[in-house]
Amino acid sequence: MKLVYRILFFFLYLLSLLPLRLLYFFSDCLFFPLFYVVKYRRKVVEKQLDECFPEKSMKEKRDIERRFYHFFCDYLMEVIKLFSISKKEMMRRMEFVGLDKVRADLERENKKFCFLYLGHYCNWEYIASLAYWLPEIHCGQIYHRIYNQSFDDLFLKLRGQFGGESILMKDTLRRILTLRGQEKKVMIGFISDQLPKWENMNHWTTFLNHETSFFIGAERIAKQVDAALYYVRVERVRRGYYRASFECMALHPKEYSDYELTDLYARRLEEQIRQQPGYWLWTHKRWKRTKEDWLKWKEDNK
Repeated sequence: MKLVYRILFFFLYLLSLLPLRLLYFFSDCLFFPLFYVVKYRRKVVEKQLDECFPEKSMKEKRDIERRFYHFFCDYLMEVIKLFSISKKEMMRRMEFVGLDKVRADLERENKKFCFLYLGHYCNWEYIASLAYWLPEIHCGQIYHRIYNQSFDDLFLKLRGQFGGESILMKDTLRRILTLRGQEKKVMIGFISDQLPKWENMNHWTTFLNHETSFFIGAERIAKQVDAALYYVRVERVRRGYYRASFECMALHPKEYSDYELTDLYARRLEEQIRQQPGYWLWTHKRWKRTKEDWLKWKEDNK
């Protein structure tokens, strides 16, 4: 596996040395075979768009589909560019809005932890560069291991180059409790819109016209360690440039009832997706496990 990793890294690193404008040319070339020939997960995307936006015309939904695939090709090229991107270039292409207020909130409320709610929206890999802007804070992100070990190693290397820590999902609570003892404040990103496994389905809410289960770890752990919670609204300014704005959700999470913060996250993410749906990860089979299937699974596993 290490040989495969080295070959992949070498090839992608060489490709990343090309200017981004040339990589975007490759993106434009990739769109046609991906969309019309390979038809990568098009049935999944079309089914989910049809179910999520019944009020839209077929033309509107197909326009969203094409915009998504154009963006998805750009996303792939932007990820490749991360293999050699400089700190200066990264900080030129990414903008974080509201960091001074977040710092002030943490100081005023004497908070050790700050948790960030994110979605698979726009280029979420760029958000790991937050550590460049916050050298005085221990930054990290929760991640789910990719089944292919070589690709898992590649993405860990990409995310780690900015100085943040990648925390395996199953180790989240243990690691966060360990970080209590260090001097620095801690900021952790939770991408919480992926499909949970059966055993992690504890709460359901309406999201994009579906009964949807969400991970509740960010909310539960925030209450346990009294973390401030923020929603990070990511926007694409133009090709290759992104802006992330911090919106305070809760400075005192214990004051909220169970699942209230998870529902608030779902509402904010849905609002953003409805405004510009082409930037969400529609190839992810988000509703593969339904509530009815989950209830049956619970009954069978009593």
